[in-house]
Amino acid sequence: MNRDWIATARTLSQALPYLQRYDGATVVIKFGGHAMLGDEGMENFARDIVLMRQVGVNPVVVHGGGPMINQMLAKLGVVSEFVGGKRVTDAATVEVVEMVLSGQVNKQIVQAINAQGGQAVGLSGKDANLMVCEFADPALGFVGDPVEVNTGFLRKLADAEIIPVIAPIGTGRKGETFNVNGDTAAGAIAGALRADRLLLLTDVEGVKDGDGKLLTNLNAAAIQRLTADGVIAGGMIPKTETALAAIEAGVRAVVILDGRAPNACLLELYTEHGAGTLIRAV
Repeated sequence: MNRDWIATARTLSQALPYLQRYDGATVVIKFGGHAMLGDEGMENFARDIVLMRQVGVNPVVVHGGGPMINQMLAKLGVVSEFVGGKRVTDAATVEVVEMVLSGQVNKQIVQAINAQGGQAVGLSGKDANLMVCEFADPALGFVGDPVEVNTGFLRKLADAEIIPVIAPIGTGRKGETFNVNGDTAAGAIAGALRADRLLLLTDVEGVKDGDGKLLTNLNAAAIQRLTADGVIAGGMIPKTETALAAIEAGVRAVVILDGRAPNACLLELYTEHGAGTLIRAV
């Protein structure tokens, strides 16, 4: 008998406890712009999401698209500034951001999931008042912080076995359009749903110590200590801040992992070893 077939059967058998563990669980997946580059990566991600839905998980995909936004802004000759890692978004920029995220990136992900046999629907925070926002900081312009999430609508989609793919565009109470940081949007949605897991897929393997070694398990106290010591720095700060806020809101655990690695989501959920950095409250 072919050894590869035997290995595959053994892997499936070993996954049984984890398949049972996550049956019916809500898992929010933030698919970062840097993690989604390339057709093969998109196809692998889509297959993983469809498999998760097939075995009883309720996946909610929230995506970014920073590199795609940068390309379009450059093409249009629009110059962007960043403050604290967030894009300053004036009225002209928010139109471009919405066009790229809701129109281009969102539909690519939806199409990829549907091509693998899933039932995905593309949304933004404007749809069904899914993500109502307020101004995050006047200096940032139309950058929003989510203050309300329409969880009832998302639960109806889960009951219908439909996979929501959400662009991080929010709506204001006065009809404003807000650009929302993708990690922030995913954390807010995961917290509102009290998700079992929030997976933050990015272009690094997780949080590392001062020697560059991957830290596989962290709690809130450790993250605060590593941040104060300057070990957690740069673009990892907003991700760990999102993780802590999500856990405080009721998410069981958050994982920061490399979305470019094949089957990253499956490795995290359905193997003993897992992937990336697991963050819990204590």
